[in-house]
Amino acid sequence: MSEPTHSMRRAEAHDVLEAARTWLDRDGRIAVATVVGTWGSAPVGVGGQMVIAGDGRFEGSVSGGCVEGEVIAEAEDILADGKPKALTFGVADETAWQVGLPCGGQIKVFVERLEKGDGLPLLDRALEARKNRRGLVVRTRLSDGRRDIFERKDALSDALVRQRFDSGESRLEETTEGEVFLHALVPPARILIVGATHIGQILAQLVTIAGYEVVVIDPRTAFAAEARFPGIRLDTEWPQDTIPKIGLDPYTAVVALAHVGHIDDEALKLALRSQCFYVGALGSMRNHAKRKERLKQAGFSAEEIARIHCPIGINIGAQNPQEIAIAIMAELVLALRGPKEWKRA
Repeated sequence: MSEPTHSMRRAEAHDVLEAARTWLDRDGRIAVATVVGTWGSAPVGVGGQMVIAGDGRFEGSVSGGCVEGEVIAEAEDILADGKPKALTFGVADETAWQVGLPCGGQIKVFVERLEKGDGLPLLDRALEARKNRRGLVVRTRLSDGRRDIFERKDALSDALVRQRFDSGESRLEETTEGEVFLHALVPPARILIVGATHIGQILAQLVTIAGYEVVVIDPRTAFAAEARFPGIRLDTEWPQDTIPKIGLDPYTAVVALAHVGHIDDEALKLALRSQCFYVGALGSMRNHAKRKERLKQAGFSAEEIARIHCPIGINIGAQNPQEIAIAIMAELVLALRGPKEWKRA
């Protein structure tokens, strides 16, 4: 593959949005490359981005190294004339192996120019939404780069946009306007594990492996100890005190594992009247019946109480803490992503 005419220089900070904001403010224009489609193996998923400054400096990735040089070369022309372009690359098998893929594939990359006038408000809005854990969906028409921005409250009348908020996945759609890319800029899923139990130890590791954020909450300091949860964020306040500080949003789940009523119940009371995407609690059917009665006495309706997943986790016949944690993790992914729609070949 061809190489750009200048040497490729990465930014010092590894944050695409921050780099884009800094360079746009400095130079007045930047190029942004976005992966809008993949077929077969792809080292960078749909929605992955790379920003290119006028001096050739770049941050981010669209292919893990396979086609960055060609994208940067194309970005030079787009920075000059402002015309967006969709580029399609085939990743050969031998090249794919070099970046850790089992086989080749194909990627489609949309490259556009951002100018200071409209680009800075867009980037500021995206950075603010990320900081405050508010999702955005950016709808871009590939033919001309026309862009619309949606917040969750704006998506009620647009089914395609609403699906992106619900799934958190970006997607290229064929519409009457031609190809439209729906870029889901949503915060990472965050799992609040209430109860630093054995199951909680394993679940916290699985959540981290999945790439989600995790907080383990337990006022029992003997349980919530660094030695038991190395590298995991711990909070030893009572759930009713700390959860309001953390905040509950549509990208947060609450998993009650303390198996102690006065700890689990307080977390559940907050979760049931929030927009969090999942509420689960450990316990037998007998214990859950008692829990439901306590919540009913506290003023919760049958519909609210029915949000609790109990028995917790997908029914895989789990028996030991490791298997139960796996079952819970699977149910969390299902609640976040929804079942996969398989297409016939």
